Amino acid sequence: MTALPPGPAAPVRRAALTVALCAALVTALTGCGEDPDAGTNGVGKLEAVAIEKKAKAAAEAADAVRVAGTLVSKGGTYKLNMRLKKSGAVGSVTSKNSTFELLRIEDALYLKADAGFWVHADSDGKGDEAEGPSKEDEAAAEKLDDKYVKVPQGDPAYKQLRGFTDMDVLLDGLLGLHGKLSKGDRGTIGGVRTIEIMGGEGNGGTLAVSLEGEPYPLQLDRAGDAGVLTLGDWGQDFPLEAPAKGETVDYGRQLPRASD
Repeated sequence: MTALPPGPAAPVRRAALTVALCAALVTALTGCGEDPDAGTNGVGKLEAVAIEKKAKAAAEAADAVRVAGTLVSKGGTYKLNMRLKKSGAVGSVTSKNSTFELLRIEDALYLKADAGFWVHADSDGKGDEAEGPSKEDEAAAEKLDDKYVKVPQGDPAYKQLRGFTDMDVLLDGLLGLHGKLSKGDRGTIGGVRTIEIMGGEGNGGTLAVSLEGEPYPLQLDRAGDAGVLTLGDWGQDFPLEAPAKGETVDYGRQLPRASD
């Protein structure tokens, strides 16, 4: 009996097996996956110290930024939502008991709040606001309700409030990590790929840095559970306009001290 030659299916199967083996070999040689830094700005390849340096340099070179999130200080929690640039800022600060808006144009600083904010302020600084506001206090608060109050530059509150509106001061105070720096996880914030750098293995804060475009800081988890802040709108300009005369009150002396 004469053996029949193999049918057409056998060569096809052998060819398919050969192709599969070659594909597996190529995958093994290329690391079995995509390059995580493909299409990025390349900072993910750097050491943590170099990433922090590039992130700070990008922040310093930017003309504007939005800072939003929570700050925990001396047992109190504050919500911050500020747009800042070199010539000024606009936004709001919320504490447990009140919300106020801040507007700064060059050296002119304005504070805007409702009557409830002003009526709970202690005008004499003696801490006796627990006794309740007087009728005079309530009348004064009504005049300040929803008005821009110009903060005198000689007022002790001026420097403190201006700190929320000074881009360089605020970023310098926020972006520092504590402890030995190391690299953390990759992730995304607002659809943008990021790389984390950590201080003290995370105990000294964690900063997420953009892997796309400029290596801007995009999110900060502050050390000691002291709040989480997002940083965005880098380099995006926004208008700053002085309030109209009818919307402004010149307090004319030291501002009352808020109870909180």
